[in-house]
Amino acid sequence: MKKTMTGLFGLLLLGGIWPAMAAAPGSSASTSVPEKQRALDAALSAIVDDAAHPLASLSVLAIRQGKVSYQKQFGYRHLGATPADSLPVTPATLFRIASISKMMTTLGLMRLLEQGKLSLDQDVGIYLGFSLRNPHFPQQAVTLRSLLSHTSSLRDAGGYSWGPERSLRDVFTAGGDAMWDRAKTPGHYFTYANLNWGVIGTVMEKVTGERFDLLMQRLLLDPMGLRGGYNPAAFSADEVANTATLYRKRTLDTEVWQPQGPWIAQVDDFHARAPAAPAGLDRYVIGNNATVFSPTGGLRISAAGLGTVMQMLLDSGRYQGKQILQPASIALMFGRQWQLAPDGSNGDSERGLFRAWGLGNQQFDTVAGQGNRLVEGASFQAVGHLGEAYGLVSAFVLDFKNKHGMVALVGGTGSDPERYPGSYSAMARSEELILTALYRGVIANIQ
Repeated sequence: MKKTMTGLFGLLLLGGIWPAMAAAPGSSASTSVPEKQRALDAALSAIVDDAAHPLASLSVLAIRQGKVSYQKQFGYRHLGATPADSLPVTPATLFRIASISKMMTTLGLMRLLEQGKLSLDQDVGIYLGFSLRNPHFPQQAVTLRSLLSHTSSLRDAGGYSWGPERSLRDVFTAGGDAMWDRAKTPGHYFTYANLNWGVIGTVMEKVTGERFDLLMQRLLLDPMGLRGGYNPAAFSADEVANTATLYRKRTLDTEVWQPQGPWIAQVDDFHARAPAAPAGLDRYVIGNNATVFSPTGGLRISAAGLGTVMQMLLDSGRYQGKQILQPASIALMFGRQWQLAPDGSNGDSERGLFRAWGLGNQQFDTVAGQGNRLVEGASFQAVGHLGEAYGLVSAFVLDFKNKHGMVALVGGTGSDPERYPGSYSAMARSEELILTALYRGVIANIQ
């Protein structure tokens, strides 16, 4: 498929503005800071307003040398019948961040490891209170390390989310082979599976006796004063009002994309319906089934909130004088646990997107043509996580060595991502353009 850049962004990228914005270290570029910011604002606005590939909303943040150097919002968190009825994205707007939630869940788990409540290499059945073994490899334990690195041999074919009336014990008993890889031994072969985090969240509940959403408030959100959480029914009125509805220009019944058609709400349309607690929550049994709160994808948080988490990580686990995570825990979490073999025999890379993994985080190459490169025409060695669900496209990527990072939250895609693929990675083209614009406009612009 022919890949083109449309609108003002193409002109900016190919013209004379970007070279000034991305000046080499030590240079004395004449472009003023306001002009650089205006150019980046215009570039990102053009991506959002691309008529062929529109985005409903965008909230971005970039960190350079440990400090937030750029934040901006575009589009609307809620689309009304007319522009006058629509509500713009603000710095405090919460987005359901999809799979970046896995990484945030992992940060909470690392705190439990520090407290000695969990061990990475213990059979998780010991924590769960029932045997969790791949029936095709019954002698091989499933551990937190294998769950966190997507090498557990669990698979999503049997589902990965159930209501409070189901327990994971019953789910696995009834699910049979659909829950497991028949050919791959636990601990070795990588296949991305959401179900891993349903198990992880349930283990966290079991060892603490706390409901997952409340546990994550205590472990991660409250210590840094972050708004949002995994249970929007518990949000304040202000948080509900400032949660982004996720949209797609895709019909709900026939799933046909219509870039020139209307935006259609997918989830979190709290202006139409207030968030409700999961049905049956009054009968919830802690430690039975944490998938109710989606440890895998259900966190609502702002780009600014994710920026706070990123700064904490870049500052060796400290936030405003408090030690949230020990440096050793951060080193362990972001240490490489799995890497794709040269012949691809030890994992499903999904078109090259997944090539290396830590504990709950992806590790990105800088080599062109590898599929998981983040920015175009430059080396950005990073770790973090990507997300995509219900029209949401998200990225949380950071470079520990140089203390740089980027956060991008898209609240709705107007064209089929499969028909607008990336030009240098397995990401969608819109995501490539956003990350490349942020990198060139902020991170590479070291004076």
